[in-house]
Amino acid sequence: MGRQLNLVMFPWFAIGHITPFLHLANKLAQNGHKTILLLPTKAKIHLDTLNYHPSLITLQPILVPHVEPLPPGTDTASNIPIHLHTHLATALDLTRPQVESLITDLDPKPDLIFYDLAYWIPDIASKFKIKTVCYKVLSAASQAIALVPALKLPKDRPLSEADLAHPPLGYPSSNVVFRGYETKSLLFIGFEFGSGMKFYDRVMASLTDCDVIAIRTCREIEADFCDYISNQYNKPVFLTGPILSEPEPNKNSLNPNLDEWLHTFDAKSVIFCSFGSQFIFEKDQFQELVLGFELTKKPFLVAVKPPIGCSTIEEALPNGFKERVGNRGKIEGDWVQQTLILGHPSIGCFVTHCGFGSMWEGLKAKCQIVMVPQLGDQILNTRLMANELEVGVEVERGENGWVSKESLCKAIELVMEDNEVSFRVRKNHAKWRDVLISERFIKDYIDNFVKDLENLVG
Repeated sequence: MGRQLNLVMFPWFAIGHITPFLHLANKLAQNGHKTILLLPTKAKIHLDTLNYHPSLITLQPILVPHVEPLPPGTDTASNIPIHLHTHLATALDLTRPQVESLITDLDPKPDLIFYDLAYWIPDIASKFKIKTVCYKVLSAASQAIALVPALKLPKDRPLSEADLAHPPLGYPSSNVVFRGYETKSLLFIGFEFGSGMKFYDRVMASLTDCDVIAIRTCREIEADFCDYISNQYNKPVFLTGPILSEPEPNKNSLNPNLDEWLHTFDAKSVIFCSFGSQFIFEKDQFQELVLGFELTKKPFLVAVKPPIGCSTIEEALPNGFKERVGNRGKIEGDWVQQTLILGHPSIGCFVTHCGFGSMWEGLKAKCQIVMVPQLGDQILNTRLMANELEVGVEVERGENGWVSKESLCKAIELVMEDNEVSFRVRKNHAKWRDVLISERFIKDYIDNFVKDLENLVG
């Protein structure tokens, strides 16, 4: 083992970004390296139990300034709608004096600072001759698509759907063709994200000014995309492998009531659906989806937030739904133990938004995969899974991206019943699962990542 590295990490103020940084810190701590993870106070309370090496990992709270029109006390993206995220990005930038003061006071100084959207970190680090790592927790395929605006658009011209209709020049996939409603969902990269700064400008500044780029992915699946990013930014790309959550010590068990309910059904018969902690459906689309699960006539477990305008799941359900479905359907409006649920023998199909963490968890699970992407990076992940790897099926959408109950039911039946498509995706899925769960897969990635970091700092 080389010398102990001292790291500071400063992720974007979203649980879905902070948590992968902490997972990486835990892996690095297993090799004896120390990390100070800067995060909002409420996030620290939420994530304390996931710090498995408190002697080597310090969760350092940061005071997030209030920015109008954010609700008072907001310090993460988890409980605010997406259109308010730009104001949270402004708050992130306003923490710069705190971060700079903390780094100034550290003795010894860190060897490396990891960040993702705080593009000004390299400027601080340069004052102390500290190396910087822009650590991306989303897929390389989606990071590469951010190069679309490298069209060098005039500052006064907004990004248009035509600009996003095709991948950037040299993009290493012919399977990424955006449909009309999807280009609209990608327009957010041209919106303001923090005072006076467009989202793609922030992303590109973060990637341009760091010493190296690191991505939570593996070459086995995204080698071409990683090489493309390295060439475009003219700097090394280090890979950590697809680090996922690990079971908490002594807490590796599923909720007993849920476990008992799942065991009332045959092996590989239950559909599990989860759309992550951020996305919230319109009520009519939510109702159409649950009617799609009813239409399958199979048991199902759905974990989604109450739809817009509803305070509970119950009030949003279609008329007569609970009476018709009875005990074969459960709909939860709160967090569930996704990893443990996916590992349950009764689960036969995972219906997912294909967020990057869920993408990897789906690949490592034995159940089949149906994808219903909602936001920009999820679309890229879905095309990677459905078109490049051919390990699952994407639900067909109607005009304006509408998902009908019939199309959802059709996709589920396609992967759960015996046919040419299910045979192909099962075979491909099994192949990739064997790669990802092999004994030394993640360990080798982390060992090589540490060697790369040691070589970087000299």
